[in-house]
Amino acid sequence: MTQSAAPEQRRQSVPVFVGKVKVGGGAPIVVQSMTNTDTADVDATALQVAALAHAGSELVRVTVNNDAAAAAVPEIRRKLDGLGVGVPIIGDFHYNGHVLLQRFPECAAALDKYRINPGNVGTKRRDEQFAQIIAVAVANGKPVRIGVNWGSLDQQLLTEMMDANAASADPKDSREVMIEAMVESALAAVLAAAAIRMAYLQRRLRALEEQAITDPLTGAFNRRHMQDTLATMITSRRAKSAAVAACRSRSISSLIDESFSM
Repeated sequence: MTQSAAPEQRRQSVPVFVGKVKVGGGAPIVVQSMTNTDTADVDATALQVAALAHAGSELVRVTVNNDAAAAAVPEIRRKLDGLGVGVPIIGDFHYNGHVLLQRFPECAAALDKYRINPGNVGTKRRDEQFAQIIAVAVANGKPVRIGVNWGSLDQQLLTEMMDANAASADPKDSREVMIEAMVESALAAVLAAAAIRMAYLQRRLRALEEQAITDPLTGAFNRRHMQDTLATMITSRRAKSAAVAACRSRSISSLIDESFSM
């Protein structure tokens, strides 16, 4: 009799709610699908999302690539709700997400998660545009999927790392440098997003402190809640920074598998 293999150990992660669906943190693996309709076609997209949900998809991603698609998202959500289909919708953004999310606030509110790749946010104003997306997400209480892959890697970062490697006395294989760049890009974007959220919460705390002057009872309660939130964020950021430092100190071979699951 052959022995069964030991169960695979899952990487510990922080749980995130996409709508009402829990992802990570020991939750069951979630099935996600993506539509292949023109998102601007409200009826076709809503029907396909509903069909995917009925087939077992727990999350559905749609491309939000232009004004027409962004304007259609709230109507798609309304049609799905009318059909009794509550599956969360994820918006897939490339290059112009910062514009669309700000130009169409109903779209930003209707989506349950934003999906971006740091390398596809922009070039000369990449950091600014990335910050705009994160700010909209924080203001709307939405999670952001920050991912990297070969096709959307930050080319500026990759070039810098390739140049440094070429000048090294013991250069690494180019594939190894690319994997390092993927990990570095994801970690840098995550920490930048955390810093943006921290700044937003600090501004909210200052506003609540001013409110406490004019409305002592409500203001004091809200201020206490925001202080607790900030305390949690600070603890989380310290732990995350320590984890990033630990990742960067390990050999690249131990990061290869993780780079495809972050």
